[in-house]
Amino acid sequence: MLDFLPELLRTPVAFVLVLGVLVFIHELGHYLAAIACGVHVETFSIGFGRPIFGWTAKSGTAWRVSWIPLGGYVKLHGQERPEDVPSDVMAAWQPGRTFHEKQIWRRAIIIAAGPAANFVLAAVLFIVLCVIEGKPISVPVIGNVIADSAAAEAGLKPGDRILQIGSEKIERFEDVQRIISRHAMDPLPVSLRRGDEVVQLTVTPRERATALGRIGVLGVQGGPPEFQKLSPIEAVPVGLAQTWDVTVQTLAGVWKMITTKAGSEDLGGPLRIAQLSGKVAELGFISLLSFIGVLSVNLGLINLFPIPVLDGGHLLFYLAEAVRGRPLPPRAQEYGLRAGFALLIGLFVFATWNDLSHIGLFRWVAGLIG
Repeated sequence: MLDFLPELLRTPVAFVLVLGVLVFIHELGHYLAAIACGVHVETFSIGFGRPIFGWTAKSGTAWRVSWIPLGGYVKLHGQERPEDVPSDVMAAWQPGRTFHEKQIWRRAIIIAAGPAANFVLAAVLFIVLCVIEGKPISVPVIGNVIADSAAAEAGLKPGDRILQIGSEKIERFEDVQRIISRHAMDPLPVSLRRGDEVVQLTVTPRERATALGRIGVLGVQGGPPEFQKLSPIEAVPVGLAQTWDVTVQTLAGVWKMITTKAGSEDLGGPLRIAQLSGKVAELGFISLLSFIGVLSVNLGLINLFPIPVLDGGHLLFYLAEAVRGRPLPPRAQEYGLRAGFALLIGLFVFATWNDLSHIGLFRWVAGLIG
């Protein structure tokens, strides 16, 4: 995909394409929820800064594509509180169509609709991938045999397809892991297909101590998965399950990063996304769709974090308003927004530092100085 472009342009074009889709869907969620709740949308912008082009719809919404492709926004009519704007601005408000006068639950729906749209996009993409590409299945084919392992000692080779271990039939590679882990130091008869022949071997898994106790280890790695195409109806639960799995894995990674600082070097920003977008685009359309799906889950989760400035921070303010029966004091909101902005700037700087380190800029500069 994008092979028709010069290599120099492929990465930035892929980055703009990926980020543009994610931002458009996110802001479209806010937009549709606002329309459904009776709030007028003044501006729908993809990107920040001066518009490249745009138009004004009959509804009065100004649609724009702007120069800085690092996000976007939806400007809601009457989003400010009456005490925060001059009287001439208040006079131009359309009664019944302003954001601030809606009930808390309506405002919360409008704000939460952006992240929700990203989860919906991810699920749709994963469902489409299951239909056109298929569901990945980890077949019990050996991709690699580790030297001096139990598998190497027994004579297993890459390309062998394991058919049976003991009395149990093997359907997936996970079946191999499950059985082997329970039989440390136990000789096991193995039936496998090697080319056109069925071969009988005996393996004795070696013992390894883990936090869960002692388990058996064979010393093999699985080969590439096979893909089973699904009907649209069959693909729906699989796509939803994959969206859930990506969500859980992402949260687990974030929690591990917060509690142990492990993996913080993998925290990337726009430069890392741009680099990965270019590489994934070279792999083809299917890979790019999968990449957008994973990023869409990440974008939805990040925006739900309870950090002022983000959607999750606004939802936190609305929760406090619902509990107190009135909004938080303006000064408390202002301090919260400042703290949230400072935190985001810090994360952005840290992620950019990681990105520059990852692409080798500092090593290159050190080489020049040396």
